[in-house]
Amino acid sequence: MYARDEAVIATPVGAVRLVADGDELIAVTIGRDLAAVRAKSDMLQGAARQVEQWFAGERVTFDIALNPAATPRGTALRDAIVSIGYGQTMTYGALAKAVTSSARAVGQACARNPFPLIVPCHRVLAAGGILGAYSAGDGASTKQWLLDHERRNLRQEQCHE
Repeated sequence: MYARDEAVIATPVGAVRLVADGDELIAVTIGRDLAAVRAKSDMLQGAARQVEQWFAGERVTFDIALNPAATPRGTALRDAIVSIGYGQTMTYGALAKAVTSSARAVGQACARNPFPLIVPCHRVLAAGGILGAYSAGDGASTKQWLLDHERRNLRQEQCHE
């Protein structure tokens, strides 16, 4: 039996708390006023390193084992959100159409997403490209920061090519 492990790292949008059970990540939260905690397990140390690399602009995707979604539909919605490329966005409606679902179901999947950043629901926008809600950190301001961060890093990468 595995023990739960936790890491808390400081980031520009607040403390990011990663929780693992065994070799799977089970939760990510973005908040304030959390003291730094170093992970005990190699798996969670690696996950924390990937998040730090993402914030440093050195990583655009994550390779972290996630606790499975509760349903096949949840898995399909999660996979669709993950498929939105770094620095790109998609509306709830367009994503829903791509997975034969409803915009409401996509919105609920984003609102209940236990892995903000890793499953990048910040890339899902309301109709007309409006920012919309965000259930992590400080809400919409955190979502805007994450999107701006990705766009900034894409521009810098394009300038160096």
